[in-house]
Amino acid sequence: MLQFDNAPKKATNLSLNAKVLEIARELGMNLSQTVDTLLAEEVKRRYWEKWREDNKPAFAAYNERVKRYGIALAKYRTWGKRLGDGREG
Repeated sequence: MLQFDNAPKKATNLSLNAKVLEIARELGMNLSQTVDTLLAEEVKRRYWEKWREDNKPAFAAYNERVKRYGIALAKYRTWGKRLGDGREG
C-alpha cells in the first residue's frame, strides 16, 4: 500500500505565501515536516479517491451479483440473519 515511512528525503524548491511563511517561522514551525506530513495526507486521499473511481465497475458488479444471487454462503451465517441474504424480494 502507500507507505512513506523511512523513505529518503529529497531537497526541493517551493514557492510559498511570504506572509504565511513569516508567521510559520515566528511560530517555530518545522516547515519541512509540516509540508511533508500534509502532502503525504493529500497524496493518500487522492490515491484512494482514484482507486475508488477506478474500481467503481467492480463494486457495481459485486452489488449486482449480491442482488441477484445473495451473499455467498449466507445460509451458514450465524450473525446478521435479520439483514437477510442480500436478495431482493
